[in-house]
Amino acid sequence: MAEVASVDTGSESLRFQFLKLLVAQLQNQNPLEPLDNGEMTAQLAQISSLEQLEEVNANLEDLKGLGTTFAGAMVMAEARYATSLIGREVTFGTSKGTVETGRVSGVERPDGAFMLQVGAWLVPLGAVTGIRE
Repeated sequence: MAEVASVDTGSESLRFQFLKLLVAQLQNQNPLEPLDNGEMTAQLAQISSLEQLEEVNANLEDLKGLGTTFAGAMVMAEARYATSLIGREVTFGTSKGTVETGRVSGVERPDGAFMLQVGAWLVPLGAVTGIRE
């Protein structure tokens, strides 16, 4: 069985580490009992969720210094609200006047305003008109 080298978590992304481990797992699997596709998909989903949580944590650390002012408290509350929508299905209005529905996969703050990543859309929080599990 091949030996897997240790990984420095500070220098490589979690996704790259996961892929290295997955390749090692595939190379060393029993050919009579291959890995289940569902299990591999679940592992990939877990690593994606972990990456999102790490990004949210980094963003919250950036906002931590703002927490002593009223404006900072409002930003933190908005950040908590936005991150609470990850994994939930939202309905929102688009700039073209249509109404769309999709699952929130992440949160970004490109220009100081929190935006939800919903499929190919980057949706402002104010555009959300409905939320479902």
